[in-house]
Amino acid sequence: MSFQVAIDGPAGAGKSTVAKAVAKELEFVYVDTGAMYRAIGLNCLNKGVDIHDEEAVLALLDDTDVSIRYIDKEQAVILNGENVNGKIRTQEVGEAASVVSAYKLVREKMVALQQELAVTTDVVMDGRDIASCVLPNAQVKIYLDASVEVRAKRRYLELIEKGKEADLKTVEDEVRERDYRDMHRENSPLVRVPEAILVDSSYMTIDEVVEEIVSKVRNYEHE
Repeated sequence: MSFQVAIDGPAGAGKSTVAKAVAKELEFVYVDTGAMYRAIGLNCLNKGVDIHDEEAVLALLDDTDVSIRYIDKEQAVILNGENVNGKIRTQEVGEAASVVSAYKLVREKMVALQQELAVTTDVVMDGRDIASCVLPNAQVKIYLDASVEVRAKRRYLELIEKGKEADLKTVEDEVRERDYRDMHRENSPLVRVPEAILVDSSYMTIDEVVEEIVSKVRNYEHE
């Protein structure tokens, strides 16, 4: 039986960074589910498909092959045979991912792939519906949160660091809008399941968050 750690939470809470570090510490495989949806979003943008046209997105889905491989112990997202790790981290692709991930058939295709990965491998998986939908039987479930203001500031500083123009108020509005969309979508909305342990990262360092989650896993293993 594989050991599964599910980490859910809103955009900007630090899920991917934390999940990667937790997986490394535990020597589990890290599965970045958001990256898989980003690959679908990237494909739509590349092919000029309107992401708000569900039928057009689903038509493209038939010719979209997304898989995860491990190259030098690093997760690589493969889109139609190409490693797209370097292309899926833009804000435009992130917004596209948020839209297309709301479509039922897109989610079904990705969830099946994610569940397949978790059957035989000890995994740390992060996203928005991991505990509620993808890995409902995960032994450890975490809801990683942070205030809107903190998450917006993190995103703002990230953009400035990359040399991009940004306005803190605009970024904050975008974070609130993204939260609303993720929490109110019809298919697999972002929720905190009752058994998930809340970890608020607003005033914690990454190391402190990782340490807390790793300790929860180790305590479970020794119960």
